[in-house]
Amino acid sequence: MKNSIFFPALERGHANHGWLIAYHSFSFASYYNPNNMNFGALRVLNDDEVVAGMGFGTHPHDNMEIITIPLEGDLRHKDNIGNEATINEGFIQVMSAGTGIQHSEYHPNANKALKLLQIWIMPNIRNVKPRYGEIKLPEITTNEWQQIVSPNAEDEGTWIHQNAWLHIGNFDSDILTNYELKDKQNGVYVFVIEGNISIGDDILNKRDALGIMNTENFEIKINEKSKVLLIEVPM
Repeated sequence: MKNSIFFPALERGHANHGWLIAYHSFSFASYYNPNNMNFGALRVLNDDEVVAGMGFGTHPHDNMEIITIPLEGDLRHKDNIGNEATINEGFIQVMSAGTGIQHSEYHPNANKALKLLQIWIMPNIRNVKPRYGEIKLPEITTNEWQQIVSPNAEDEGTWIHQNAWLHIGNFDSDILTNYELKDKQNGVYVFVIEGNISIGDDILNKRDALGIMNTENFEIKINEKSKVLLIEVPM
């Protein structure tokens, strides 16, 4: 597709720590590629698998909007502003790190691994009061986009301090769907969680991504049953 960048799954950064298997769509931790630092305001998209009973000890963040999407297993969150919760598939968790927050994340389920996506988006306002939020999504309607994140607290899904929208969709095979940008100045990072899709001449398989810029809308052909994440962000 014109005005797009293809991000193959096999070219992501990779780290195997034994207890954590991580794939980094952008430079993160020990993976550094000066030509792959971000897509607009999208700074991090980590695809993590945590073995049973393990997790991330208490660590700090500041001035970042952090969105966690569990795919399988349970995620136990605890932070220094009084929040403690367990979420799993069907939940969306958001932290506005702002002036600073410390939290831990671990997997209390001893029977299976935890799989999750963690997304960091650079905020449009710095040094806000730290905030934690989570929502349980209604069951996703097949063959439709479901908004899960927006800039507006009153909108569908949860919200962040950025002019960004996230949508997720479960699609049957042989479906043609369209996405119209909320802000025509933004770009969209299309990430295939599962399945196979086509956008223009680009074919994306599981964990492939396509960054799309300078367009108001685009079509996606669903070639087989697929789960797709759209991240619309300022460029």
